[in-house]
Amino acid sequence: MATPVRASSLPPGALLAAYHSAGHYTDCYQTRIDARPSQAAYVEAFYTSWLFKLERRILALASMPSTDVEAAELAAGTREHFAAWRVEARTPEQLLLCDVQGRTRSWLMRADAAPGTGRTLYFGSAIVPAPDARPGAAALDFPYGALLGFHRLYSRLLLAAAARLERGASRLQ
Repeated sequence: MATPVRASSLPPGALLAAYHSAGHYTDCYQTRIDARPSQAAYVEAFYTSWLFKLERRILALASMPSTDVEAAELAAGTREHFAAWRVEARTPEQLLLCDVQGRTRSWLMRADAAPGTGRTLYFGSAIVPAPDARPGAAALDFPYGALLGFHRLYSRLLLAAAARLERGASRLQ
């Protein structure tokens, strides 16, 4: 069973920390699950959750399709591009993706919880100014600032949907 998703500070060593340190908008959400999934299992569960599949359908309409097989390849480290993202950095415990416009980052991390208590799953984002923006430009220009409330709710729901896959015969076992 998963604990409720909650906002969190970035854990030590988070790949997203460089964006936070540079003063860009970042967020971080976490939940703890009883299972002990690998990073690959977590990434695959995230990008194949029912909720993320809705986003994938929208992206397919924008000529950026993706499949569950491609999500599994991304998770396994054999794919560097997935729908609207490319891999920016990867460690055994983390994945950092950059969108095709270079404006947003998506980050997933799993970490051991207290001994015998499963794993903590993290999901976070960063928003940066457009690559051609004038120096000092705000990252949260329209539409990013306008959609921030939705983004925060959606991020929590995405993490919860991935964590729910640990119940029953889940890939997170």
